[in-house]
Amino acid sequence: MQINFEYDAVTASSRLEEMVSKRIDKLVDKYDFIVRADVFFKTENTSSPDTGKICNIRLSAPGPRLFAQANTKSYEMSIAEASDELEIQLRKRKEKMKTHH
Repeated sequence: MQINFEYDAVTASSRLEEMVSKRIDKLVDKYDFIVRADVFFKTENTSSPDTGKICNIRLSAPGPRLFAQANTKSYEMSIAEASDELEIQLRKRKEKMKTHH
């Protein structure tokens, strides 16, 4: 499974990539229909100290693409939030796939 990383005004980080890879690997173990993941890290100047570190994750799987975005005070929190959101979407997708067979 391929994971692509993109950075917008953020220094590339193997530590963040490793964190995302571990979370996505867990999702792939549960949901083997995931084909590819695109991960985007972005920094946004905000007035709030609780936001500004954005992580977008887009998953390619059968059907419409799955997408989640989180904007928190740290990339670690954004990664966790976005991947949790994707897990919810994947669970729903899997249920739909079951009912269509």
